[in-house]
This record gives sequence, C-alpha cells and structure tokens, in this order.
Amino acid sequence: MIIELHLLQSFPVSNLNRDDVGQPKTATFGGYTRGRISSQSLKRAARLLFTQYGLDESEVGVRTKRLLDSVVSGLVAEGHDEDPARTVVTAALQQLGFGLDANKRLTQYLLFIGRESIERLTWYCHHNWEALEKFAAAKTTAQRDKIKPDKAALAEVRRILDAGRAADVALFGRMIADNKDLNVDAASQVAHAISTHVVATEFDFYTAVDDLKPDAESGADMLGTIDFNSACYYRYANVDLEQLAKNLQGDVDLVRRTARAWLSAFVHAVPGGKQNSMAARTMPDTLLGVVRDGGAWNLANAFLKPVTDDDLMKASTWRLMEHFDRLHEFYGGERIRTAVAASVSGEMPEAAGAEVVTSLDAFTSAVLASAGEYGT
Repeated sequence: MIIELHLLQSFPVSNLNRDDVGQPKTATFGGYTRGRISSQSLKRAARLLFTQYGLDESEVGVRTKRLLDSVVSGLVAEGHDEDPARTVVTAALQQLGFGLDANKRLTQYLLFIGRESIERLTWYCHHNWEALEKFAAAKTTAQRDKIKPDKAALAEVRRILDAGRAADVALFGRMIADNKDLNVDAASQVAHAISTHVVATEFDFYTAVDDLKPDAESGADMLGTIDFNSACYYRYANVDLEQLAKNLQGDVDLVRRTARAWLSAFVHAVPGGKQNSMAARTMPDTLLGVVRDGGAWNLANAFLKPVTDDDLMKASTWRLMEHFDRLHEFYGGERIRTAVAASVSGEMPEAAGAEVVTSLDAFTSAVLASAGEYGT
C-alpha cells in the first residue's frame, strides 16, 4: 500500500536551498538548467512539522552527534558528578559499537535516534554504573571481554535504539556503518524538487549604510550580492505503509497518525534558506494524491520539455495531469486504488478518473480514506 504525493509549488525571489558557493541549487534535466531543491532539505522541513500534525514530541527522533552530552546531562540531573558520568557514558557507547571523537565528545556520525533512546541509555548507565566504570578502566580488549554487561539491559537498550516508536526514523530510515543491526529501511522516498521550466540564477546587489556615520561622510559601509531565482517546482514523495508498519512494530494507531502527519507536513514543508531576507512563504497550488497497491510513478517526465507558457502554473498543471493520464492509459491502472486532485487556482483538468476536490481537508481525507486500515 503506497501513498504518492505530487505537488506544484511556485516560489518568488528565493534561495531556499543553496550550494557550496551560496547559489540556488540547480540540475540539468531534459538538456536544460532547472532550479532544484534537494530531497534532504525537503525532508528536514517536513520532519520539523510532524508535531504540528498529530505526533507527540516523544514520537519523533533527533539527528545528533551529541548523544554523549545528552546522556551525561541526564545522569547529572540524577545526582552523578559530570566527569565520572562522561566516562561511564563513553564506555556504554563503546559497548554499543558507536565510534567517538574523544576530543570533541561527539559520535563519529550523526545518529538519527528516537528521544526514548536517550532516556533509556541514561537509565542503562545509571543501573550499570560499576560495570561500566570497570569497562572504562580496562586497558586491553581481553580485559574488557572479561567484564560482562547486563545482557538483558543491554538488549533492551538496543531494542529502544531500534527506534520503533520514532515516526521520522521509520519514515526516512537510518544507516549506521559501524552497527548495521540498527539500520532501518526507509518507508518514504522523496525526490529532489525541480522547476518545470528553465531557470537562470540572478544576483541582487545590495548596500548598507552605518546609521551613526556623520552626515558629511558619503558612501555605503557594506556591499555585496545575494543569489536567487524564481521558479515553479514539481515535488514528489511517497510512503510505503506496509514498510512503515514494519518499522513501527505493527502499531496501527501510530502508523495512521504518522501517515496523516507525513501527508500534511509535506504539503506545508518549505525549506528555511534565506527566508528572513526573502520571505518566500508560498503554498502548493496543485496537489495530486495517488493511493496504489504497488509500484510508483514519479511524474517528472511531464516536464522533460520545459514549460514555456506565460501562465506557468496552469500549463504545468495540465502537463502533470495529462502525463498521469497517458501513463494510466498505457500501463493500466489496476494497482491504483484512487487518485485525488486539487488546485488553489481552480485550473484542474480531470485525468484518469481522478476525483477533484476543493480544499486541503477534503484532499487529505479522500487520500487517507483509500489507504485501508493504516489510513482511516
């Protein structure tokens, strides 16, 4: 059971996701330069909205290298001294197979973990203090091997680190090179957003004046340039509800709430790059939701030939729906349960029997109603 989300969203002057030299990211598609927003940028923007759409803070994870300091803080709150606590937590992380940078007190990788993991690891360190101190004091691997951890407690920590209650870890997956047992296969796939038309990066030259400068002095006290573009983007993401249920250990209620949060968050997700100076806070104009029993169709090829019409959104909407219609006609729609479309501007052609609705609430309800036990 897969839910697909296709969005068309136009942004005015913006630099939502910049490259290493500060320019808006681009990609060559169909032989032409397009604006691009990376999937990672879109996922983070969506992930930060999950608690606004039905998920509790305890049900979403954190991405951090500062697991050591977080657990140490918890132990200090329980009455332990900081330095011994740091030694004990370091030993616990080593037992779990996480590499550490001793000087910076950071894990080797950004770890994507549920918040419950921090609490459980704090508990483990508190209740196995003496054994972990001995483990830390051991000089050789042989000496460490003789120190037997509480296997039941360590297994419980590993179970919590599996992040079976962390909705965003279940959605976007996790890869830990040094501890493959903790890897999670992503339930959601997110494409890089690309503009439906050709774009060119433009440059804003700006100056600033010192407010306290004497009137007799002229000229700017600061000058520079900011790169930007303006583009209508095609965005695509999907979520496999069966994989999501597996990752969330079969908790049907949590799967339902996660699916709803995923759908709402991706509709509202806008990256934060340069927003304070450009305020490109627009919403998607065209929405297409597809629920299917298998397979997946990214509709980006609707824009393989760039849109050149004066009304970019209207033309892009028609291109999108016509391409979906042609794929449906050619490959068949036996595995498609439903298709639901909506448009803020009202420029929405019918395609492949798609139900056209007139509000986001109606769109969300219609999509989730077709997703079986995990969507109701």
